[in-house]
Amino acid sequence: MADAPNSDEIWKFVESKKQKYFDLSDEIWATPELNFEEYRSSAVQPAALEVEGFDVQRGVAGLPTAIMATAGSEGPIIAFLGEFDALPDHSQEAGIAEHAPTTQGAPGHACGHNLLGVGSIQAAVALKDYLEKEGLPGRVRYYGCPAEEGGSGKGYMARAGLFDDVDAAITWHPSSFVGVGNPITLSCNEINFNFVGKSSHAASSPHLGRSALDAVELMNVGVNYMREHMPSRARIHYAVTDTGGHAPNVVQARATVRYVVRGGDPVELKSLVARVMKIAEAAAMMTETSVSHRVLTGEASMLGNETLEHALFGQIERLGPPQFSEEDRAFAQKIQETFSTADVKAAYANVGLKPKVDVSLADELVPPRNTTPTMVGSTDVGNVSWIVPTVEMRGATHAIGTPGHSWQITAQGKSPAAHKGMEHAAKAMACTGLELIQDGELRRRVQEEHRRLLEETPFLDPIPDDAFPDLPAHRAK
Repeated sequence: MADAPNSDEIWKFVESKKQKYFDLSDEIWATPELNFEEYRSSAVQPAALEVEGFDVQRGVAGLPTAIMATAGSEGPIIAFLGEFDALPDHSQEAGIAEHAPTTQGAPGHACGHNLLGVGSIQAAVALKDYLEKEGLPGRVRYYGCPAEEGGSGKGYMARAGLFDDVDAAITWHPSSFVGVGNPITLSCNEINFNFVGKSSHAASSPHLGRSALDAVELMNVGVNYMREHMPSRARIHYAVTDTGGHAPNVVQARATVRYVVRGGDPVELKSLVARVMKIAEAAAMMTETSVSHRVLTGEASMLGNETLEHALFGQIERLGPPQFSEEDRAFAQKIQETFSTADVKAAYANVGLKPKVDVSLADELVPPRNTTPTMVGSTDVGNVSWIVPTVEMRGATHAIGTPGHSWQITAQGKSPAAHKGMEHAAKAMACTGLELIQDGELRRRVQEEHRRLLEETPFLDPIPDDAFPDLPAHRAK
């Protein structure tokens, strides 16, 4: 790790404004919004950034809730990536260890994105403040990225060229542990398959009907048979989003099924998607219906950067684990009682640490690439990582073992422990940004590694050229 004598002073810049950002995170927690509908969340963030002297652009890349904010006029560009979308059906009261939706069926911040976006702003502002105080060159940029949960907001922003001039990108994600995220994710596409048949009376003239719902069912059967014959790391999921109606005595003339196809990398994903397309066409042929499809999202697997990962971990080591109180640990223990010990063991296994008994909040650090993750998902951070060297931190904000996308994460989203974890992540990210700006040799090695990896495996964008984001205006058509 390069010497970073100024890190402690940046920590003070983070600490000096922490209550402001705790309040902003809580405000976003209280107004959860789904992908591409984050109108209130994407309004309060620019307001906070403009007060701090950032030049804010709204609605970038044609996405109404996307933000790009820059401070500084010369020097390297260090980007901080933020998110703020919530998940459907995860409304939950804060600060209690029992399932209690505030509004049944309403969204909730069950992935901690209220913390994620604000923590990245906190890091960006602290770095900007330090550079200004010291009169140092360097540009700080914050990207408010909508629709990470099934919308690929960053993918569309990357396709629009918004990251092309960035020297390095830093982000984080709320987690059970603190450390550097293992850059192993799956590429994925989310695709709607729309079947159209012919309606008829199911009793008196069934022979005249052609069931779109039958086609959906046959497609699902075909894909189920495909699962045995694809790479073990690949995943395919589906949901029937339109059954064609609720009357069983009518042959359904329309039906829609939405698929998520995941592969180990963009090339593997492309092959799997082609096979799923063939199954859809075969289902249409068998039922004498027609099928069309629309690709909604495309997320690339992460392209890691070990040089950048070790730089970030060096700053995390300087900080040590977050300083949680006994009250923090007691509440986390109550949360742990709402799920199984298997969840706790799985959380430890996923980061390569030996399970501990009676430890409710993280007290150790996870080094880069500590193990091959046992649980792998997808993220649109992957799209950015192929354009610019990117690193993702894990910040400890909830009880060890808390299931992802759960009411328990929503319940902990405003807790003092969550605030401390966010502040801790902001300090580490701000320090890493400063090190990148001050250490030209580090930047060179980071960018050289990125170039080498791209030469070995050129980027194949999983978002087709003719795809467009699933904006509310598009859904109505």
